[in-house]
Amino acid sequence: MERRATIKDVAEAAGVGVATVSRVLSGGSASPQTRERVLAVAAQLDYRPSALGRNLRQRRTGGMGLLVPDLTDTFYGQLAEGVLACARSAGEPVVLGSTGGDPEQESELIGMLLEQSVDRLIAVPSGDAETWTPAIRAGMTVVFADRLPSHAADEDLGPATLADLMALDGLSAAAQARPLDVPAVVADDRAGIRTAVRYLRGLGHKRIAFLGGPGHDRRAAAFRDAVGAPVDEELVVFGTGSRDSAYAAASGLLQSRPDLSAVVAGGNVLGEAAVLAARELDLRVPRDVSLVMYDDVPWAELCAPPLTVIAQPGRDMGYRAAELVLRAASRKPRSVVLPTELIIRGSCGPHR
Repeated sequence: MERRATIKDVAEAAGVGVATVSRVLSGGSASPQTRERVLAVAAQLDYRPSALGRNLRQRRTGGMGLLVPDLTDTFYGQLAEGVLACARSAGEPVVLGSTGGDPEQESELIGMLLEQSVDRLIAVPSGDAETWTPAIRAGMTVVFADRLPSHAADEDLGPATLADLMALDGLSAAAQARPLDVPAVVADDRAGIRTAVRYLRGLGHKRIAFLGGPGHDRRAAAFRDAVGAPVDEELVVFGTGSRDSAYAAASGLLQSRPDLSAVVAGGNVLGEAAVLAARELDLRVPRDVSLVMYDDVPWAELCAPPLTVIAQPGRDMGYRAAELVLRAASRKPRSVVLPTELIIRGSCGPHR
């Protein structure tokens, strides 16, 4: 039998990305030339996404998808454990994918899951709202975990299900953005970061830096609010997501600003990078620089000294997200905000 054309085949033949094909076929934005080329190739290859949409709307296939940026990240491992535990109790299989934090790769995986008729998906998103619109229009049930699609939080309050999350960030609506009617399970980033900054301020620290990565926009915004105006933007630094990039960002920050006395790392990969960079630069923790890390992972207690952390319930987050996606058939799920906790260990000390 002749193999049926896939969305990736259309993208390669048209010379565009999978995300572009998804946007065109779902009625999203694209230039007239690109739209004409994609539609022509889709017709030539006899690609029929509409049949997939009918399948998703008319029947449940069983099983769910889980997309995370990095399977080697301890936090995402904890989140996956929660999803798998809930799915196991419900007798549901799980298709697991790693996006690498790349929106284009994420869009390709979404397309593959749609073609496999996976009708429920839990995701730690890397792309923006436009990346996710084709899946939602096709009838897939989506629940976001840990964070929202990039820019969605900055541009629009969205529907009522996301209003509580946006309110945490003190954000206002912008009419030009298209909202996503998608529930999410996230940690209370604002409270966690605020508590950490207040703790460091109580120890006498005035020049506190934030080290962030992809998906940490909400945490960075919370940090800026916590330190108050005027914000020294040189002390808000981002890596691109890889461990090498995280190390380069941490090392560059510590070398360029020897006057800083404390660092808040936005995730465990960044916390690891900060520890390694401080060691390489002969900076003693906490005598020379205090360190707070977002995420409580097993190795945090094994550091010398053990790291002070903002703990978020990764396994519970995954379990709750799986519960939401499984219950979506019977009732419209609402977003969930989980509490964080500052766990004080030995990596913070008084400013000297």
